Amino acid sequence: MRTLLGITIAVMSVLGTNAAGAPPQLATKKALTLDVAKAMVKVSEQEAEKNNWKVCIAVLDDGGNLLYFERMDGVQIGSIEVSQKKAESALKFKRPTKAFADRVAGQPAVMTIPGALPLEGGLPIIYEGEVIGAVGVSGVESYQDAQIAKAGIDALPKILGK
Repeated sequence: MRTLLGITIAVMSVLGTNAAGAPPQLATKKALTLDVAKAMVKVSEQEAEKNNWKVCIAVLDDGGNLLYFERMDGVQIGSIEVSQKKAESALKFKRPTKAFADRVAGQPAVMTIPGALPLEGGLPIIYEGEVIGAVGVSGVESYQDAQIAKAGIDALPKILGK
């Protein structure tokens, strides 16, 4: 009996347990889907069209992978990469890219932070307190890019039926 107890304790120590003695568990998380990304971009596109703005809209998943991308007719091709980099920066730092833009004048060293893009228009997608992706928009003035990105993100509860 002591041998069996010793083996059990040894196996548990190798496999690991938490403070309550239970085995470790995987996290349960929400993930952005293609359908949700498309619906968000549709709302963002409507905001752009309402204002006669031509933009690129990039949506990344929580791993930084491009999930959905749209380039409106007539937008400059330079906005393709900029929209994706805005989304990447917002995702990596879990904050709007405007946070970097606002700091550049007083703290130029912000420009040297790897992956930080100090141009407004990148926003993290936050759902139930967790970052599940990001949106980046480029093509018009930066504050207008942000307005377009925000429109799509603000529609998320309605898209999800909440």
